[in-house]
Amino acid sequence: MSRISHTRSYYAASAHDSPDRPCLAGPVDTDVCVIGGGFTGLSSALHLAEAGFNVVLLEAARIGFGASGRNGGQLVNSYSRDIDVIERSYGRELAGVLGSMAFEGGEIIRQRIQQYDIDCGYRQGGVFAAFNARQMHELTEQKKLWERYGHEQLTLLGQTDIRDVVNTDVYCGGLLDMSGGHIHPLNLALGEAAALEELGGQIYEDSRVVAVERGNKVVVKTADGGLVRSQYVMVAGNAYLGNLIPELAAKTMPCGTQVVATEVLGEERARSLIPELYCIEDCNYKLDYYRITEDFRLLYGGGVTYGGGDPVSIERFIRKKLETTFPQLRGVKIEYAWGGDFLLTLSRLPQFGRIGNNIYYAQGYSGHGVTTTHLAGKLIAEAIKGQAERFDAFASLKHFPFPGGRLFRAPYTAIGAVYYGLRDKLGI
Repeated sequence: MSRISHTRSYYAASAHDSPDRPCLAGPVDTDVCVIGGGFTGLSSALHLAEAGFNVVLLEAARIGFGASGRNGGQLVNSYSRDIDVIERSYGRELAGVLGSMAFEGGEIIRQRIQQYDIDCGYRQGGVFAAFNARQMHELTEQKKLWERYGHEQLTLLGQTDIRDVVNTDVYCGGLLDMSGGHIHPLNLALGEAAALEELGGQIYEDSRVVAVERGNKVVVKTADGGLVRSQYVMVAGNAYLGNLIPELAAKTMPCGTQVVATEVLGEERARSLIPELYCIEDCNYKLDYYRITEDFRLLYGGGVTYGGGDPVSIERFIRKKLETTFPQLRGVKIEYAWGGDFLLTLSRLPQFGRIGNNIYYAQGYSGHGVTTTHLAGKLIAEAIKGQAERFDAFASLKHFPFPGGRLFRAPYTAIGAVYYGLRDKLGI
């Protein structure tokens, strides 16, 4: 059987060695079967294994094959729609519950790195960068909002301050979050997988799930004849789930995003761009994000392709953005260019829930998944252990289909993105 390889990304090229894990061939019985070897699945499996559950994790390709091993590597707090939006839509009580968890995902990641000695290049500090006065006002309000929920590691940056943090003329200010930061995401995923196996969890790769038979015991079947009988199932396929669980596909849409990594710049040149090596994301609706890697490359990503997939030339698409931000890098060699899909919801808030009483799911982080996936895994483990209050707070969020159904959701959403992109350009 031919094994599915990682996409040809900088992360795959610089990943730590990991074992070739077997394909599931026969029947297995377990307490919990986790479908998906990204951050949601790994976090769920690891929290459950720590609580004493027997866990089997099935991955269709490689650990971290999807968004978890391809993303920008930034630890960004809160959710894709912030706590004030939740409060306006769902009321102060639910916003308070979700707000109390908005900064927990990053703490879980830092705890995992320390507890399991995961070498993933963690660096502290993340910056939200504003292009105009409207965005700067929003950052000022964001700081007040996050401080209301006990988050104090924030500093507003004026025009002079932001230039000291990132050497470009395109921003008018920003917000520094010292509890943000960045990582090598694939190495984090591989480290979490190794930790799971140390605790007795079983991981099978090249084990694509083709059927989930519901009942008091759930039967999960794979493409090559594998079978898992389990008390609980955790569905964590996200943008790569396909139509395995039809009711989960109806209210989400895969979206593509693209990333490049330059040649090695060297520490001096890299620090001339971002002196403290913070990660940066701008405040546009279709935002760009970038950071310096452990070996002093500039890793730069941005843009969205609705419905998933990549533009004809990722390098050409991203280079224009990169060189607008850093004209001093005009003509720099780009050594890696790759894309991948994340899962968008109409509300931009994640979908948590149950199917029956023993199939759990978490998905749809809408581009804000590195930290929220780790929170999701903790909440799912709590719920399976019988402490479901925090999980149920997320599960109570209402989700609706995209206008136009599955056929027209991408063009309709793209039309909306054009409107917001125009607002970004006009600064309104």
